[in-house]
Amino acid sequence: MTFKRCFPPVVDANTRILILGSLPGEVSLAHGQYYANPQNKFWFLVGNVIERDLVGMDYPARLDTLLKHQVGLWDVVAEARRVGSLDSRIRDHASNDLVQLVGSLPNLAAIAFNGGTAAKLGIRALGQDVGKIELITLPSSSPAHTLAYAQKLDAWQALRRWLPER
Repeated sequence: MTFKRCFPPVVDANTRILILGSLPGEVSLAHGQYYANPQNKFWFLVGNVIERDLVGMDYPARLDTLLKHQVGLWDVVAEARRVGSLDSRIRDHASNDLVQLVGSLPNLAAIAFNGGTAAKLGIRALGQDVGKIELITLPSSSPAHTLAYAQKLDAWQALRRWLPER
């Protein structure tokens, strides 16, 4: 079982919302793209939140659009052993340096965890003191989390609070 590694963070100095997943799944790793599995509803959910058709864009345009809306992406797990894509199979993980990243983002107001595993590992990696940054656990966008899309979207809409004024 080989180690699987996350991608670099997608952030800039204007990032207000940081969405943290756990570790990219097999399809994402194969494509070198966050949330590449078409069954994963991440791009639909975030697209609805920022009111942009992210699904209809190519990958670089998706990332640019997120940054224009002050939304960043990363994962809590830097590397781990895992068979398949399920979070429950993550073993021997090393966390990303979330404290360093958060400290480098002067406008960060909220950290949203994409699912329970990301929240559990991410909160542990961040430690107790995140200042005035809000921590939000969202229902996972993964197809393995079988909550209805409308219920996921309702929870994800909470991110609108931190979007830039239109």
